[in-house]
Amino acid sequence: MRHRAITAVLLLAAAVVGAVLVGAWRTADAQRAPVDDDLVHRGQELYETGCTSCHGFDGRGIEGRGPSLENAGAASAYFYLSSGRMPTDDPKGQTVRKPPKYGPADIDALVAYVATLGDGPPIPDIDPADGDLAQGQQLYTSNCAACHNAAGSGGALGQAIYAPSVTKASPTEVAAAVRIGPGAMPVFGPESITDHQLASILRYIEYLEAPEDPGGLPLGRVGPVPEGLVAWVFGIGAVLVFTRWLGARR
Repeated sequence: MRHRAITAVLLLAAAVVGAVLVGAWRTADAQRAPVDDDLVHRGQELYETGCTSCHGFDGRGIEGRGPSLENAGAASAYFYLSSGRMPTDDPKGQTVRKPPKYGPADIDALVAYVATLGDGPPIPDIDPADGDLAQGQQLYTSNCAACHNAAGSGGALGQAIYAPSVTKASPTEVAAAVRIGPGAMPVFGPESITDHQLASILRYIEYLEAPEDPGGLPLGRVGPVPEGLVAWVFGIGAVLVFTRWLGARR
């Protein structure tokens, strides 16, 4: 009798766990964004026309020309296409921001198709208005400023490698870059930077686009060293001009 009772309890527990797992799976499946077959088909046509020479017909990449797009996800495709970094004429060099080759509708189609090539990260849905400006400044300083400059204008990291300006990117592009880690940039997943923290960083970057300058002229916000050099050059120049003027009077 005792063994039967234990068996019954175990079967009941297994049934409960199974029901919970099935319910969770159904909930996740219901929350998953529906796939637009027409959009994916249009994206596949665009991909086969403009992307296969580097990434291959199956999206697995071609050595020496382009990386695999398996598990690249919608976030990666959106970042590279919307910022004009893809397509590129130099597959081996660092991609640079330029006007997008594709229009918004075609970008949506390509993103939808690339998202079907694996289980990559989706496009982050982050609103900067949900973030905290002070927290964003702290997070940006500790995680981003070393590479992208305190003013967000970017900077060199090594030979032919640089961190681009973050103030030229849209909030969605910045959020996508944080989640995918393009180029030499590390990946910051939700376990490292939460969605709220990311919203705070985006809000601070928006502030950097037009910050207050109570100390005087911003001088392009290129950093303290060149700004100090400008001050010295103009200051010493003014002293020399004044000295020459005094000498001419005498």
